[in-house]
Amino acid sequence: MSLIEIKNLTFGYDNGTDNIFDDVSFTLDTSWHTGLAGRNGRGKTTLMNLMLGRYEYRGRISADVNFQYFPFEVEDENSLAIDLVTDISHCEDWQARRELGLLGVSEDSFYLPFALLSKGQQTKVMLAALFLKENGFLLIDEPTNHLDTAGRQQLAKYLQTKSGYIIVSHDRVFLDGCTDHTLYIGRSDIMLQKCSFLQFWENMQKQDKYEQDRNKTLKKDIKRLEASFKQSESWSAKAEKGKYKTADTQGMLDRGFMGHKAEKMMQSAKNIQARQQKAIEEKQSLLKNSEFSEDLKLAVLPLPPKGFYCENVVVSYPGKPLIDNLSFSIKQGDRLLIKGGNGTGKTSLFNCIAGLRNNYSGIIYRQNGIVISYLTQDTSFLKGSIWEYVDKNGLDRALFGAIMRKLDFSRSLFETDMSTYSQGQKKKVLVAASLSSKAHIYLWDEPLNYLDLYCRNQLENLLVSCKPTMIFSEHDQAFCTAVTTKIIEI
Repeated sequence: MSLIEIKNLTFGYDNGTDNIFDDVSFTLDTSWHTGLAGRNGRGKTTLMNLMLGRYEYRGRISADVNFQYFPFEVEDENSLAIDLVTDISHCEDWQARRELGLLGVSEDSFYLPFALLSKGQQTKVMLAALFLKENGFLLIDEPTNHLDTAGRQQLAKYLQTKSGYIIVSHDRVFLDGCTDHTLYIGRSDIMLQKCSFLQFWENMQKQDKYEQDRNKTLKKDIKRLEASFKQSESWSAKAEKGKYKTADTQGMLDRGFMGHKAEKMMQSAKNIQARQQKAIEEKQSLLKNSEFSEDLKLAVLPLPPKGFYCENVVVSYPGKPLIDNLSFSIKQGDRLLIKGGNGTGKTSLFNCIAGLRNNYSGIIYRQNGIVISYLTQDTSFLKGSIWEYVDKNGLDRALFGAIMRKLDFSRSLFETDMSTYSQGQKKKVLVAASLSSKAHIYLWDEPLNYLDLYCRNQLENLLVSCKPTMIFSEHDQAFCTAVTTKIIEI
């Protein structure tokens, strides 16, 4: 197979203060199944766009393949799924049917308009079309966000049969099932390792711990050297003053002698300063910006006994019943996972629990005074000033800001219109808003979509340590295994 070579790549957005990439070089084999990982805002999608030639940059990107990007804009969403695949890939009808079948798309969906397919099915149709194109090398950007657990497992199995691609995802188990190399965009460098993703993640955690311990020692050394530097500076200043000392009452001082002595003291002090400055600079150059995430905290309101329950709940969508005869109760500290595939009605149920919809029958009981903090999947409404959003929702500015900073949200973004945020950045706004709210029940609908691995770990550790009462849906297997105390399948 051929190589993708990136040499001395430098790029920054016109409205940005720092470069996204600065003199970056690495080489990938197009036969590799490469996972592209890194924190939100580090440049994963930007790197793909640079490969596609969408931005001007300094350096060189060379490859003997045609890059294809997922997701792409479908021009005519009224096209039938099967026609969309054959038109884009120029393949035969039987090839399109076979590829869609491998991805688990049911035959009755082949002849539905693309617009009527679920988001998960649309993902699969687009991937089938791209993989059937000749000499195409896929740059796959977060395909799992609209896929349920079964869909993710099926996609990982499908991808294993393909020759090579670069894929972005924050689902550890999914990446481990479909990658053999990992390209990680860190704070100060880019790492490439040949290993399973979970092995890479374990190595990364160990390296971060080592770097953090090492950085603590280096910072102590630098602080000590800086104190010595200031002391030396004081000596130098005193020596300089000594040159101009005037006569005392006993007679005139020998100015020549004093000047010579002061110069020797000053030179000695400056030599010490120079050595100390060099030592400080050397130690600062050893400081690495290892990934570090601070622990999150949550003020949990106690849920009264029988403060919330559902009894014989039936949820329907216009012309379509979704959930039938659902009953459950929760007590303080329960973290209830509502488990189900795409289209089974989880979001509709959550909207009913939150009081946003009433398209249900049965009983959804909320004791008077019960506060529910609802973290929705929808981020499209986030526009304008982030502080106006905070004030409008009655959130504590200081607490909200502190949580956002712990989620690795840069200070400059606080003054930027939210409509320009990435999906990951928008999701952090919703997470921080929920965590800033004191609530009896936290109702979270797929909270991890678009969030990077470190944020996922932060939320995982928070829920395990603070034990809030929670009803949630999520398809990240590792996260669900760690935090769930009860499961209901619908």
